[in-house]
Amino acid sequence: MKLCPALVAATLASGAALAADPPMKADTAKGQGIASQVCAACHGPDGNSIGPPNPKLAGQIPEYLAKQLANFQPGKDNKPAERPSNVMAAFVASLSPDDMRNISAFYAAQTLKPEQAKNNDTIEMGRNIYRAGIAAKGVAACAGCHGPAGTGIPAQYPHLAGQYADYIESQLKSFRSGERANDPNRMMRATAARLSDLEIKAVANYIAGLR
Repeated sequence: MKLCPALVAATLASGAALAADPPMKADTAKGQGIASQVCAACHGPDGNSIGPPNPKLAGQIPEYLAKQLANFQPGKDNKPAERPSNVMAAFVASLSPDDMRNISAFYAAQTLKPEQAKNNDTIEMGRNIYRAGIAAKGVAACAGCHGPAGTGIPAQYPHLAGQYADYIESQLKSFRSGERANDPNRMMRATAARLSDLEIKAVANYIAGLR
């Protein structure tokens, strides 16, 4: 997920294909059918994946999921994908904007089986970063965008609570390195660039235990 000001930012920068189409009511039944064939092997039939390399999708904000799926696809005129991934590019290559909306709505409707914080030694550090930020480094509180309980803000900032700590850590480090750059206005890259490895690990661990 993006950490405050956002672990993945607002859908105003969603993929060109989604932006070009008017909003339509999603069909969760169709989404389930596609997800069972395309997504379930990695993310689980109900969006609760079995390991940190693949994020939990259950209960995620649907607009955020749809944005990420769109970002994995190349843009118009073969413009590189906003979020490069050889693995995900192969899975989303044949998906239409409607398919992405339907899949996202299906996973959003599922019940998250949350993870737990596993390192009690860093809980206080992680809590302080999440709730108050780090003023001396210019790091804003994650809760400002993702909410005190990590539930996010619909259509803007993703749900983080209960996500795998290792996945959150890997995404923060990807933002910090610039490997991941699909955050509007460089919000997450600017935030992650100010965090040390220890601070990233601590806040990721704290987020995993949020409810």
